Amino acid sequence: MYQLIVKEGFVSYREGLEIQNRAYEEVLKGEWDGVLLLLEHSPVFTVGTGGGWDNLLCSPEVLEKEGIEILKSDRGGNITFHGPGQIVAYPIFNLTKLKKDAHWYIESLEQVVLNVLAEYGIEGRRKPDYKGVWIEDEKVSAVGVHLKRWITSHGLSLNIHVDRKYFDQIIPCGIQEFGVTSLGNHAADVTMDEAKERLIRHFKKVFDIRFRDERK
Repeated sequence: MYQLIVKEGFVSYREGLEIQNRAYEEVLKGEWDGVLLLLEHSPVFTVGTGGGWDNLLCSPEVLEKEGIEILKSDRGGNITFHGPGQIVAYPIFNLTKLKKDAHWYIESLEQVVLNVLAEYGIEGRRKPDYKGVWIEDEKVSAVGVHLKRWITSHGLSLNIHVDRKYFDQIIPCGIQEFGVTSLGNHAADVTMDEAKERLIRHFKKVFDIRFRDERK
């Protein structure tokens, strides 16, 4: 059985990590086959195991004045932004219950987003050299994961209505040649709640799982 947790309001990155850690322990003990956490973070830049401090284009002092945190993360990938107007999905899944294949897992996360975009009449795409999902040459979804004892953490972000000013302060994911976009720039009347419901639906479809819906 899988648990679904959808947090309301803005959640700090540290609190999100705490929830993931608790979920990891529950999955490790076999209380759940997996937990899917959906939330919206307060503004934060995170630097993954691939580095990215050199892709920060402003000083920590400027970020502090603007109320933006910058933190190191154990997820894969480079520097990225999480914050208002963006849905973050953290699957804490036991891959021994699904498929013990990290590449399959990452491609499945991307497929969830591709399916959501298709519902809005948008053709998303993968890029062979980069993780994530793109609309033409602009990234709409970042993917960065961590695996421990075949249990996943971190996951994906989907930009719905993100203020571009945040991305102007970094080189997102260290990729200079391509831009960043939001779903709302390509489809009319997109709401966060509707996009969350579609994400949940396609997580169930792509991973062939069912949730015991506990929203808190």
